[in-house]
Amino acid sequence: MSPIPQIVGIGELLWDLLPGGARLGGTTTNFSVFCARLGNQAVLVSSVGDDQYGKNAHSLLVQANLDLQLQLDPAHATGTVEVTFTEDNQPSYNIPLGVAWDFIRLTPTLLEVASKVDAVCFGTLAQRHEVSRSTIQSFIEATTSQCVRVFDINIRAPWCTPEVVRWSVDHATIVKVSEEELPMAFSFLGLENPHSPEAAARLLLQTFPRCQLVATTLGAEGSVVTTREASFRHPGFPIKLVDTVGAGDAFTAGMVHAYLRGASLAQMAEIGNLCGSYVAGQPGATPPLSAELIHRIEALLGSGSL
Repeated sequence: MSPIPQIVGIGELLWDLLPGGARLGGTTTNFSVFCARLGNQAVLVSSVGDDQYGKNAHSLLVQANLDLQLQLDPAHATGTVEVTFTEDNQPSYNIPLGVAWDFIRLTPTLLEVASKVDAVCFGTLAQRHEVSRSTIQSFIEATTSQCVRVFDINIRAPWCTPEVVRWSVDHATIVKVSEEELPMAFSFLGLENPHSPEAAARLLLQTFPRCQLVATTLGAEGSVVTTREASFRHPGFPIKLVDTVGAGDAFTAGMVHAYLRGASLAQMAEIGNLCGSYVAGQPGATPPLSAELIHRIEALLGSGSL
């Protein structure tokens, strides 16, 4: 691994149209921004339209440690998503089809990036269209055997198929899933959903030999991380919930940040939960990171710098 890990997020870049206004988001976008702010060399691979949303996204994403591999697609609009919330602040999404991130093209530059990265994060939503699906899967297959492939299942009905889930889990080093997604994910995989997140993780590890770790988020109850050797459940952190948009992506970024630095399961779970709860306690998916959060992560990893 590089002294400073290089981490790619490949997939959707979109604007969440929230009740309070439009905010930049998308699982892989949020993940990449958070990885960069934690001090990794992050790369965001996506596509935007030749429109104001695309221009605004590019401007907002220019920041330290983040390499923007954003393709310009004049034929398709930048992605937008209508987000509404239930009474307990849980979001639901209306995600139009045929937007720029559905048409990410495989280029020689992307294949060169793939050959050098330490980790890559991908999901199901950006694989809904055959163009981006082919690009993402080719990118994953072009990474080295040492690359940590992080599959965030992140099911967004109806944009998920059994074929995509099975291919992705089969090629993943780490699988990240939320507890509420487990029944549908296991149905897609043709497996019986076990009675607990730990048992579900063990079955995934048993069924898919390339998978080394399963991270399951449990909402307000924290998370559980599982390998073939051990499992660790973290109770989470009490917060005043603002909204959950981006919290799962922050968890993934924090957990991967720790994983790449040889952290224990307990450290990975704690750092992931710290990052997820930090975002859930603030508006927007990618708030600036506080000095206190950075210091706590440094202390947990036993390092003087991130």
